[in-house]
Amino acid sequence: METGSALVVIAAALIIGLGALGTAIGFGLLGGRLLEGSARQPEMAPMLQGKMFLMAGLLDAVPMIGVGIGMYMIFVLAA
Repeated sequence: METGSALVVIAAALIIGLGALGTAIGFGLLGGRLLEGSARQPEMAPMLQGKMFLMAGLLDAVPMIGVGIGMYMIFVLAA
């Protein structure tokens, strides 16, 4: 493997890894805020839970985009 393609593989690994790390932090903050909001106003819990699942779906798109870009870099640019 030449140096240029090795750097592309390292860059793709960083993109995928940091995207996953950011998503994990986001899910942790999202769950914590849901519990905090439900504890303050228990009658709002079902509405907050619905909004939490909507945001979780949007937040889950970030690593999927990173995986797509990383795979593109590995299989197209590094080849």
